[in-house]
Amino acid sequence: MSAPVKSVLNESKQIERAAMLIQMGARMQVLESETTLSYERLIRLYKEIAGKSPSKGQLPFSTDWFLTWQENIHSSLFLNIYEYLSKGVDLDSVELLTKAYRLYNEQVTTAEIEPLLSFTRAWRLVKFVDAGMLTRTACSQCSGQFVTELYENARNYTCGLCNPPARAGKSKSAGALMLH
Repeated sequence: MSAPVKSVLNESKQIERAAMLIQMGARMQVLESETTLSYERLIRLYKEIAGKSPSKGQLPFSTDWFLTWQENIHSSLFLNIYEYLSKGVDLDSVELLTKAYRLYNEQVTTAEIEPLLSFTRAWRLVKFVDAGMLTRTACSQCSGQFVTELYENARNYTCGLCNPPARAGKSKSAGALMLH
């Protein structure tokens, strides 16, 4: 049996995909997962596009970040956009993710809010949802869909917008929502 024939066209598409992901801020783990390019090739491409070496270290493997107050609001906005697009647009998983992330970014910057959700975190969120580690639950007060743990009590769930924490809206930090 012979080795698969390399396709110049396919490699070109993979390089284009990797370049787009790098421009969106994807970490190396995302690039390795979503392209067929070698690690060495991805490193060279990353340095050429970003002008620096990629960040080192593993990605956080915890669902907790997505469940804290402001991060949950940003994550929920992104995931709702992602789920909406997945039902109406015929795209592959990376195209769907990038389109949803661009729309999320547009929404928060239009509202003059710093985006809290990085592209890599958005990718990780989709992976957590696909693995059944996180889901969306409707708020019992506003009916909005929010990122929650899988076994959240849907009848009594109240989102962070309807029931913000006591110190919510007091911060002037990046991405902060100011409640009045």
